[in-house]
Amino acid sequence: MEAGRNVVVVSLSLFSLYFVYAHIYRSHRLLRTNVLHSDHLPSLVYVYVKYLLRVIGRRAGCLVSAGTQQLVYTLTSCSVENSRLRRFCSRAGYGWDYPDTEYRDIPLCFPEFLCCRLLDLLFTDENFRLSPAGLVRVRQRLKTLQPVDELKKGPFTLQARALEYRQGDAGVEVDVCLTASSRSGSPVWESVLTLLSRNKLHKPSRCSPADGDTSERHDDPLAENETQVELSVPTMTGLRCLCSFSDSPPHRLLSVPFGFLGFRSQTVPSLWVLSVCLAEIEKHRGVEVITAPVNVTAQFMEPLLAPGKVRIRFWDQPRDVGQSCATDLSFSMEQRGRRTLQVVGRISRF
Repeated sequence: MEAGRNVVVVSLSLFSLYFVYAHIYRSHRLLRTNVLHSDHLPSLVYVYVKYLLRVIGRRAGCLVSAGTQQLVYTLTSCSVENSRLRRFCSRAGYGWDYPDTEYRDIPLCFPEFLCCRLLDLLFTDENFRLSPAGLVRVRQRLKTLQPVDELKKGPFTLQARALEYRQGDAGVEVDVCLTASSRSGSPVWESVLTLLSRNKLHKPSRCSPADGDTSERHDDPLAENETQVELSVPTMTGLRCLCSFSDSPPHRLLSVPFGFLGFRSQTVPSLWVLSVCLAEIEKHRGVEVITAPVNVTAQFMEPLLAPGKVRIRFWDQPRDVGQSCATDLSFSMEQRGRRTLQVVGRISRF
């Protein structure tokens, strides 16, 4: 009996040592630099521990003091893996067979999906001046300078950079820039995310879209050039990473099982919301609408809850007087039963 107990104690000790070495010590050594290789990334266990420490030590909506060094993480020697591309396409509105379809570029939001680990590292870094908990995406500016398929031609580089912090009545906003560069170093894709760390003492109010003409499109009849699509929102989108849990309080994470019973308890990632809109636009208007070079702006209004149904609308939008005669494409998403918009946006070529 005593011998068996000793074996168990020794086994647990060895396992603990291995666990600390493999998931904590090695990850800590890797993060001595902010330039990482895609084949050697810190353990998710280590990143999650850092996430918990930042959440405990910092309060949402408050800036902390930091050094003057700019916060940047770079991931080198990246590649487009067919399994990850197929997974993204099957869950983000494109269909499981999308990568096999001819004459179609990589989806515009796929590089952001590849940047999830970089965002995790950025938000949990000691020099990031906000708590990673409660970060909500409020705006996004995405542009492609070259076809995203350029990333297939060889090893490419991903980068995440914290740009600017802004204090406001609702809390603190931070701009985070994500970029993807080809093997030659030329920029291919760029996205600037504006995230809000909300002050808990501030009462949230419904946002107004930047393009005031789209705030009540869900109450207007369909125009001649307008298309409407209705879709179901899955309970689990499969596009979450650690940082995407930051806008879900603990009681929402514990309520996952209720989502399978039909209760709307899960907040859908903004990545899924934007990607599904772009996928439906491509299906109905053709790939030419989003072929590089293109600029996409989006403002996220209200969180989307799952499961449920959404209505996506998109229509031609003339540019302002004094600009070129080209026509942009505006789009919006509304959740059925709530009568509120989840996102409004515009696609323009430059």
